[in-house]
Amino acid sequence: MPAKPTVLDLTTLPGVSCPCGTARRAFADRDEFPGTVHLTEISTDAREHYHKEHTEIYVILACQPNAIMILDGEEVSVAPHHAILIPPGVRHRAVGQMTVLILCTPNFDPADEHFDDSAVPK
Repeated sequence: MPAKPTVLDLTTLPGVSCPCGTARRAFADRDEFPGTVHLTEISTDAREHYHKEHTEIYVILACQPNAIMILDGEEVSVAPHHAILIPPGVRHRAVGQMTVLILCTPNFDPADEHFDDSAVPK
């Protein structure tokens, strides 16, 4: 029997701290989707990090003027409706407040958040 569709208001999910700010994560429990969806509020103190296993797609929903993503040291201007594919191993950090939708595959695992510095993640 096919799985039933799920309609979910991402804003009702509990927020969890992440290197970017606060994420609301969905669909980790769905076998028919090989990943997770995150509604993430990026704060001004987002930390550069990378993943060894995860591929992420950031879809910018809203951002401050002059917001950028830093991808392996390269600054890239972003605006609403831009999408960025971030393969495993790419160091990344958002600069400026943003609201992004992140598609992550495989299912997100906080153990796959890595930092080059010795500071303890938030």
